[in-house]
Amino acid sequence: MTLEKYSGTWDFSKASHLLRRTTYGPSLEEVYKVEGLGLDGALDLILSDIPLPDPPINNDYEEDPYVPVGATWIDAPYTPEARMSGYRRRSIRAWMMDRALKKELNIREKMVLFWHNHFVVSDNQDAKFLYRYIDTIRKRATGNFRELTKEITIDPAMLRYLNGNQNTGFEPNENYARELLELFTVGKGELAGSGDYTTFTEKDVAAMARVLTGWRDVGYNSLTIGEISSAFRPNRHDAGSKDLSHRFNNVTIDDEGDQEYKTLIDVIFQSNHVAEYIARKLYRWFVYYEIDDTVETEIIIPLAQIIRDNDFEIKPALRTLLESEHFMHDERVGCMIKHPIDFLVSAFKSFDVPFPDSEFESYRLQLGLFQFSALLQMEIFGIPSVAGWKAFYQSPAFYQIWINSTTLPLRKVIVDALTVVGIEIRGSERVKIDLFHIVDNLMDPFNPNNLINELASLMFPKPITDNQLTNIKNALIPGLPDFEWTEEYALYRDNPDNEEIKKTVETRLIILFNVMMNMPEYHLI
Repeated sequence: MTLEKYSGTWDFSKASHLLRRTTYGPSLEEVYKVEGLGLDGALDLILSDIPLPDPPINNDYEEDPYVPVGATWIDAPYTPEARMSGYRRRSIRAWMMDRALKKELNIREKMVLFWHNHFVVSDNQDAKFLYRYIDTIRKRATGNFRELTKEITIDPAMLRYLNGNQNTGFEPNENYARELLELFTVGKGELAGSGDYTTFTEKDVAAMARVLTGWRDVGYNSLTIGEISSAFRPNRHDAGSKDLSHRFNNVTIDDEGDQEYKTLIDVIFQSNHVAEYIARKLYRWFVYYEIDDTVETEIIIPLAQIIRDNDFEIKPALRTLLESEHFMHDERVGCMIKHPIDFLVSAFKSFDVPFPDSEFESYRLQLGLFQFSALLQMEIFGIPSVAGWKAFYQSPAFYQIWINSTTLPLRKVIVDALTVVGIEIRGSERVKIDLFHIVDNLMDPFNPNNLINELASLMFPKPITDNQLTNIKNALIPGLPDFEWTEEYALYRDNPDNEEIKKTVETRLIILFNVMMNMPEYHLI
């Protein structure tokens, strides 16, 4: 298994694997479409540049004097009322779930979450700061890693989160400089000597903190300033020369004012460790958590070279990884546990769960899904530490962290609601999977074996075994021969308005979907 391009059969299962890893919850129709495009066409589509979305809006707060309902608030000031700040935070949270729920056969939203987990910003109460930060990430989601690092370094939300706005020539603050090295670029290597981690030294942290002095965020929770920004204050900047260690070729960075941070990033990115570090993180996000010596040699090192050869443009490396023999190998299919947002969104998107017609009720439902994701321990804008969500770095459990005694029962509650009673959030219209819509559009819903196998191809990353088929079929027609289902379903299709007949079939389908969506395989991608 190498980075050589996959040359095997391109079929439904391979198309499904690609879409599960790069998008949220592909439907059967979408998988068939991508299968028809072939591998090259599929990647052209998934990696294409698509228009940026409209910004979040005021969904329901009628007391904002600057922003009427239906207009965006991203550049509007606040009033002294705390509730205004609250509605904007609710708005961007619902908007982020709406972005994931959109039917776009594109990798961008999964890359937005990847970069959010990489360049962590958390605990910020100003939604305008959060919007600018996530908009910066979205614009460069598959673009240039080095340029994104430059933009994030002076992003207002990041300046506040890692105390860059308190970093002055009189009193340097090393928080951002340390994380820039340890978590964002070269990574923390093994200890090679006193204050030397093979990738950087404590001397570098101190010198880089001095380079980054002088920056402030502007407009946080401001009652007079609408558009937020970052600003360079020369009188707060250390204008002296900064000497880096042998880890960065003993480079000296002289005073360049508000351009000095760019020179610093360029120097850091000359280290080979940068490309290798981000290659490992991309691998863990899209492929698997375990990186042994073979994967390091055959996948990570050549992938890092592709990143360097393309001047840190990420898209060529993504394409090489996703079209590789390694990614398409059966061992890499179904080896990841769905993270909470993937679990929630795929449950809605795969089954075309209809959202309420009312925009306000749809907003309420989107906000409710955000809150569910937080309960499942994956809150956007609420990442627990600057290192990201533990499932992507904490050995040896990694993805297994998502499934625990708290989250597994909650996942079952969501499945039960979607298949049985429906989900209702704060008075919104109750929504659930339209079981008949799904089943009626399958290729052969009359045959229980074909019905179950096609549903399994939608719900599970790998085909089910004969024993699994038997057990699942027993949930649909317990102890009955196959023709019983064929006749019952045919009777319904001939009499779709007969409520008694429809109810009998619906009861069987509810049990079937509920059983399948509560199987361990449903939590895998």
